[in-house]
Amino acid sequence: MTITIATWNVNSVKARLENVLDWLREAAPDIACLQEIKCIDENFPRLEIEDLGYNVETHGQKSYNGVAILSKFPIDESIAGLPGDDADEQARYLEAVISTDDGVVRVASIYLPNGNPAPGPKFDYKLGWMKRLKARAEELLTYEENLVLAGDYNVIPGDADVHDPAAWEGDALTRPESREAFRSLLWLGFTSAFEQCDGRAHQYTFWDYQAGAWQKDHGIRIDHLLCSPQAADHLKSVDIHKATRGKAKASDHVPVVGTFAF
Repeated sequence: MTITIATWNVNSVKARLENVLDWLREAAPDIACLQEIKCIDENFPRLEIEDLGYNVETHGQKSYNGVAILSKFPIDESIAGLPGDDADEQARYLEAVISTDDGVVRVASIYLPNGNPAPGPKFDYKLGWMKRLKARAEELLTYEENLVLAGDYNVIPGDADVHDPAAWEGDALTRPESREAFRSLLWLGFTSAFEQCDGRAHQYTFWDYQAGAWQKDHGIRIDHLLCSPQAADHLKSVDIHKATRGKAKASDHVPVVGTFAF
């Protein structure tokens, strides 16, 4: 069977609800990992999304952050919050075990901290969060499951993933520490879905609202699907749904969709 797994930072699910619902109807992903929903669990538009045939899990936070997982298959269990720091109150990680017709898929919806200004406390938090993510990812690999860590990683992997590397020099998204932490995730045994199926330079997933970035195609690639060896073996294609950025009241991110043949 073929399954599509998507990641999309919606930049406020309530503000973008019509766009989100339109995309869910048109693209109809089997599993969608959303970030920056910017609402508490009780205010998530659950009914509207359930009406499209999705099961819904959320890990929300008032006005900021927040992640969700939508699935056309049953969600067997979910884990809200990234393990490793009980004092961390930011809603940035949601993991779910999903039963498909051909076995179990585990996904995580990840909204990694931005980290600016860097250096500073926010950058330290980002690096600490990435260290915890690496520890969790390493544990999950031992399960030998079809696993996809999907999300807005707030890391530009290389200079080919940004319109103007010089303009982003020193930013938390391109600093060597951020890129090294991202690579260390891959070195655990994960595969970047985009790199496996496409790999072209200057294929972006985010365009700022400022300075005509969208119109000039001044973008960056920070939304990623990282696949376990088992999931990577089944990966067939990756598509960046760029057209969503051109709509009215668009998110500054666009969906990234992986197609898997399980």
